[in-house]
Amino acid sequence: MGAVHLTGSEWNVLSCLWERSPQTVMELVAELREQVGWAKSTTITTLRRMEEKGLVRCEIVGKAKSYTPAVEREEAVVSETRSFLDRVYRGSVGLMMSTMARRQELTEEDLQELRDILAKAEEGRGQ
Repeated sequence: MGAVHLTGSEWNVLSCLWERSPQTVMELVAELREQVGWAKSTTITTLRRMEEKGLVRCEIVGKAKSYTPAVEREEAVVSETRSFLDRVYRGSVGLMMSTMARRQELTEEDLQELRDILAKAEEGRGQ
């Protein structure tokens, strides 16, 4: 599908579908009303637009429309992360991490997780 660029509304819908799929329109209406306060019309309009963009698939089951994601969560996360890094940090993970470290926004758990990620990345390169 190429690079995936999602709006905040599209993230809301896909997050519901990534958690549980397929879902009917009414299930999504109820879930999105509870999570983000959307009216039924907002959910239906967003789903229609997302179907047109190829972000969700719609199947008619009986009298109900049932939706599944057409985009993998990992694909969307990678694309959005790359876009964010390019826009905000000129593509530099190091610049982002040093900014966060200088502002002391990394907890000890965050630092340990980063050490683990880097260790795994180094192992993968040695093969």
